[in-house]
Amino acid sequence: MPLSPAQPRRPLHTRNVRYEAFARNDSLCDINAHIVDTKPLDYPLSAVVRSAGEPVHEMWVRVTIDRHFVIRDIEAATDWMPYPEACDRITPEYRKLIGTSLIKGFRKTLHDRLGHVHGCTHITEMLSYLPTAAVQTFAGLVRDNDDSEHKPFQLDRCHALETTTETVRRFYPKWYRGTDQSLRP
Repeated sequence: MPLSPAQPRRPLHTRNVRYEAFARNDSLCDINAHIVDTKPLDYPLSAVVRSAGEPVHEMWVRVTIDRHFVIRDIEAATDWMPYPEACDRITPEYRKLIGTSLIKGFRKTLHDRLGHVHGCTHITEMLSYLPTAAVQTFAGLVRDNDDSEHKPFQLDRCHALETTTETVRRFYPKWYRGTDQSLRP
């Protein structure tokens, strides 16, 4: 386990979030996102009591994207919710994201269009991780350090792959932009 040993404790809540990506026959990709919240004890809500282990929330989203990370279709569904016939009414609103790029301002667009009272907190939060899931979907389908004239997508997107780092000099020498010119290939 990578974390230090924990203090004695008891479980209070479990949230499972899963993303799965699929290649379609029409050259598009589907990413299914699924979120489930459960409690280890009976959980009294305003509308009902949920039994231990029974979902408090369970939501699904299928997002269809193209190779340019543009959302071509989206479908959201809510199976378990604290307020039946209220929470699930908002799912059609997520179609407002069709045409949105996952890699160009997606999180801002998502929160502008469907944040707060304009969407479901849990679905919107789950979708905020969609850009990373989409990038991972295409990772490995194309070699990331070939001789292309286009800089690999992941460079300058995290601290380890900033183009001035030793990591980039070592694994992506063509794209190294550090100040030590003697390290350039």
